[in-house]
Amino acid sequence: MASSLMSLVNDDSRYQKCFQLFLERSSEHQCMRDFIHNMLPDILASIGNGKSHLNVIGVGSGAGEIDLEMLSELRLKHPGVTVDNEVVEPSSTQLNNYRVLVSQKPGLDYIKCTWNQMTAIEFEEHWKVKKMTKKADFIHMIQMLYYVKDPGATMSFFRSLLDKNGKLLLMLVSGESGWEKLWRTYRNQLCNTEISQCVTTGDIKSLLDSKGVSYQSYELPSQMDITECFTEGDEKGELLLDFLTEVLDFSKTASSELKAGVLELLRHPDCSVESNGKVIFNNNLGVIVIDQLT
Repeated sequence: MASSLMSLVNDDSRYQKCFQLFLERSSEHQCMRDFIHNMLPDILASIGNGKSHLNVIGVGSGAGEIDLEMLSELRLKHPGVTVDNEVVEPSSTQLNNYRVLVSQKPGLDYIKCTWNQMTAIEFEEHWKVKKMTKKADFIHMIQMLYYVKDPGATMSFFRSLLDKNGKLLLMLVSGESGWEKLWRTYRNQLCNTEISQCVTTGDIKSLLDSKGVSYQSYELPSQMDITECFTEGDEKGELLLDFLTEVLDFSKTASSELKAGVLELLRHPDCSVESNGKVIFNNNLGVIVIDQLT
C-alpha cells in the first residue's frame, strides 16, 4: 500500500458505514441467500453422522443475518438437532447487532451461542492456549480471508477442527469478478501488506491445488451499483470508493494519478457494464467447500 494511504480497516466506524452502503448498493446478500437456500442444504446433508447435537463455528460472522439463515437450513436438513454456535467476530458493533438479532428472533431455542469478540488469529491462539479438543461439524468463513496474514495457514487450522464428515465453507470474491481486475492492477498501491486483502477464490483454488486438497466450488453472480463514484464530491460515492479500494478517505488522500487510474478501471468492461446511465460493477462471489482432513 502506498505510504500516504491508510487502510479502511483501521477505522471501524467508517468501515461499517461503507459496508452498509455497499450492502444497499449491491446484490451481495441476495446472492448469498440464493446459495444458502438452493445449494447449501445438499452440502449440509452429510454432516453430523446422525448426531443429535452439532457444533458450528462462524468466523467473521458480522451482524448474524447470514449465519442464522445457514443455521435455519441446517435445522431443516437435520430436524431436531441442537446447535452449539461459536461466533467469532472482532467488531463489537457487529457482535452486539448479532446478539440483538438472536434475542429478538423467535424459534432459536435449539441454538446456544458462544460470543468471541476476536479475530480469526486471536481465536486460533485462544483455542490452542485452552487446549480445546472440541470438533466442529460445520465451519463457515464468509468474506473474511482478506483480513488474515496467511489465508492458507488459517484455512488449515480451521480445517483441523472439523469432525468426521465435517465441512469448511469459504466465501469470498470470485477470481472472475471486477475486484480481481482492480486488485491485480493496483495491488501494490492499494493493498494492505499486513493482511491478505487482495485474495480471491482464484488464489485460494491455486493454493489448494498446489497442496493436492480436493474441494467443490460454486460461482455466485452478484453486482453493485457504483454510479455515485463518478460524481466528484458525492458523499456516498466517496464511501463506495473507500470500500472498493479499502483505503480510508481514498478520494482525499490518493494521488490524482491513482484516483484517475482507479476510476478509469472501475468503468472498464473488465470490471463493470454501463446500462441506463448506471455503472454496474461485477461483484461476483465464489464459494469453496472443503471436507475434513483424512
